[in-house]
Amino acid sequence: MKFSYKFSNLLGSVYRRGNVSFTPDGNSIISPVGNRVSIFDLKNNKSETLPVEAQMNIVCVAQSPDGNTAILVDEVGAALLVSLVSKSVLHHYHFHKPVHTVKFSPDGKKFAVTRENHTLVYHAPGKTHDFNPFRIYRSYHGPYDDATCIDWTDDSRAFAVGSRDMNTRVHAATALQNLAVYSFGGHKDAIVGCFFEHKSLDLYTISRDGTLVIWECDTDLDDLVPGSARPKKEKEVEDKVKEEDDSEESDEEDDDKDKQEKILYKKVSKHYFNKEGDFNTLTSCDYHKRTHFLVTGFASGIFHLHELPDFNLIHSLSISDRRIASVSFNSTGDWIALACSGLGQLLVWEWQSESYVLKQQGHFNNMSSLAYSPDGQYIVTGGEDGKVKVWNTGSGFCFVTFTEHTAAIAGTIFTSNGHVVISASLDGTARAFDLHRYRNFRTFTSPRPAQFSCLAVDHSGDLVCCGAQDMFEIFVWSMQTGRLLEVLAGHEGPVASLTFSPADAILASASWDKTIRVWDIFERKGCRETLQLGSDALAVTFRPDGKEVAIAMLSGEIQFWDPHNATQTGSIEGRHDLGAGRKETDKITAKTSSAGKSFSSLCYTADGTCILAGGRSKNICIYHVAEQLLIKKFEISCNLSFDAMEEYLDRRKMTEWGSLALVDEGQEEGEGGKAISLPGVKKGDMASRHWKPEVRVSCVQFSPTGRAFATTTTEGLMVYSLDNSLTFDPFDLDMDITPATIRRMLGRKEYATALMMSFRLNEGAVIQEVVETIPHTEVSHVSQTLPDTYVDRMLLFVASQLETSRHLEFYLTWCQTLLMLHGQRLKNRSMSVLAMLRALQKSVTRRYEDISKLCDSNRYSLQYILSVAQQEGSRKRKAGGDQEEGEGEMEELPDEDSSLQMSEDDLPMQSHHI
Repeated sequence: MKFSYKFSNLLGSVYRRGNVSFTPDGNSIISPVGNRVSIFDLKNNKSETLPVEAQMNIVCVAQSPDGNTAILVDEVGAALLVSLVSKSVLHHYHFHKPVHTVKFSPDGKKFAVTRENHTLVYHAPGKTHDFNPFRIYRSYHGPYDDATCIDWTDDSRAFAVGSRDMNTRVHAATALQNLAVYSFGGHKDAIVGCFFEHKSLDLYTISRDGTLVIWECDTDLDDLVPGSARPKKEKEVEDKVKEEDDSEESDEEDDDKDKQEKILYKKVSKHYFNKEGDFNTLTSCDYHKRTHFLVTGFASGIFHLHELPDFNLIHSLSISDRRIASVSFNSTGDWIALACSGLGQLLVWEWQSESYVLKQQGHFNNMSSLAYSPDGQYIVTGGEDGKVKVWNTGSGFCFVTFTEHTAAIAGTIFTSNGHVVISASLDGTARAFDLHRYRNFRTFTSPRPAQFSCLAVDHSGDLVCCGAQDMFEIFVWSMQTGRLLEVLAGHEGPVASLTFSPADAILASASWDKTIRVWDIFERKGCRETLQLGSDALAVTFRPDGKEVAIAMLSGEIQFWDPHNATQTGSIEGRHDLGAGRKETDKITAKTSSAGKSFSSLCYTADGTCILAGGRSKNICIYHVAEQLLIKKFEISCNLSFDAMEEYLDRRKMTEWGSLALVDEGQEEGEGGKAISLPGVKKGDMASRHWKPEVRVSCVQFSPTGRAFATTTTEGLMVYSLDNSLTFDPFDLDMDITPATIRRMLGRKEYATALMMSFRLNEGAVIQEVVETIPHTEVSHVSQTLPDTYVDRMLLFVASQLETSRHLEFYLTWCQTLLMLHGQRLKNRSMSVLAMLRALQKSVTRRYEDISKLCDSNRYSLQYILSVAQQEGSRKRKAGGDQEEGEGEMEELPDEDSSLQMSEDDLPMQSHHI
């Protein structure tokens, strides 16, 4: 079992806070999600989360104009310089104060940062030959309150800064004789955006009260006069000359000349977004200079699209009832990105066709459950917001959301065929959803209202079981009829978990009454076995072969039992491995609070040798069952914006009156404040102005393919995959096996020997070279000579190549031949090769769906072309009949006149067709 798992993608959360922006090519959008950054490729319909983490939630993202680097700044001003090519961190920097905006100059040589009421201009990383990538160029002062927005001119020689003091200032980024700083007023609220016109110094300023002011400059951009720094000696000589010349007239002339050289602005017009009597707060805006379009987002969830400078309303739409936190144009101006932090919503709107290019929304609250489809291609998640979402693991997008439940989801699961999703909720219903028609076709309810806390479905998909947390009973329904078949009673506490055995027709239930009950619901009624535990049971799961059951208990211990003999086979003490953090309001240390920690979710690996466990902490543990040892521990997040992340409290936050975390700062919306949480609150008080959710793991699940596992956390749905890129893992290697030897065997046409040697070397590039060198006529012969060990490796390699390779028919031939020749032996050892076969099924299914869509599109296009051709043929035949009738009527006319007449009659028909 390999354990080189690395974080690969973050699903279930598409936006948290900060600014969204498009890449320079306009095909991808970059969105900050907590302390990570996700990139949504709209052209290829894929999403990717960069494997970099900031210390706290990211609030500012700035891309270089070439799209190779990005600067990420978190809540406290810590910055990361990230390469978007290698997807790694290049440099760390700290601005020491919160940062509001970061923006690169159009030429990519500088970038500006607004920190409180200062504006700092730095040399762009890589543009100077310095060891420190962040070298400051100049600091600008002037605003009396925090600076909020920045915009550069097209030639990067000047920039505008808007601030909360209701003023906008234009600064010279380089030495200019006729511009140093210019200040604008005209607003009654904080400035939200300021934008220069294309290749001009004309300026637009937008304030929070919905006011737009247009400023016109009397100087063109090309008329800015560069200034040069004069040496001290020359300045001293000029001062002496001025002292000798006491003529007042010459001084007045010089002053007039200086005044004439300075640029001047005048206010052209003033426009209002809000109608009379409407007080809608403007929260975000963006301007596309080439198309002269301005998009504005408001606190009510409405956005407007205007054409400037005439202020013509082109489009207006309401996307939600929450404030729009960020808006952005792509490079061509066709797409508009809209982000709502309250709902975690990210939209991309194409204003010309008035359609959505992207519409994604995560769970409003925390996720509570997840389940993989049998082929590992889809993941279904249930949230505390009552929604059930299905995600595609390949693209990372949610493609369907079910909203029928009215309370938090307690469990989700796929049926064995993968076409039906079943969910249980605290609203007292369990629902079955069809993934073909996307509808709720079954609703299961109990005779008396009950809150369902867990869910299980048998292997055939005929029985649905739910456990109640208030009635201590288990309800069994028929999937075909939807009728209640049986009520299993016997537990004396809430039922915490249910699971069916993969091999036998038995059901295991875990309860807070310190028992595990094994039910045989097919053969006879009643409980088959009762396993007595020393603590409350929180989770139960079967090993893939059904011969062992693992139980997570409130004491932090994981016990292993034989369900058939009712004997305990082992136990793992995992409380110390969970780790613990101290909350800001805790009166006890982290070591003391760890005594109450426990695992709440368990899952066996695909081969059953290890078990994955997660609970109320930031760690996920993998244990070896037979050795009862901790193999690896994964830390899901290092985000200090979550509570209970640090083991020790910061003493700088402690005063003689207590922790500063108890002080309500009472800041504005979106800026955060703090409030005391109610006793017993685990997830944060969302009614307060500022709340920090506690980091925890609610569910873990291994993929049926064995190459990935997913976990629902406070951060979102996190997927970890095997990292084979830099792993050298030879198999039965000796000194004679080298790439040169393998190529020599290929030259001798000893294909089977070369293939086995390449698998022993186990380098992907060499294996691919050998396999694609083998002629398709030799595939059957080589497959017959492969031993079973190499058959498994060959099928796994074919599964990986089917996802990316263009040689589709070639690898399908390998797949068919290997399964036909070795199918019986694979069936005999099905448990050991089950993960590999599921990976193969996933790859084949995905390529089948892609080709099916392409073939259907081509078929519909051909049908359309044929129907158009038939209509054109019938039209021509009708036109030919009209011509014959015309010739019969004009037999007395000469041939030339008749031909002339026919040509004139044909002209209207041809022009009408065109």
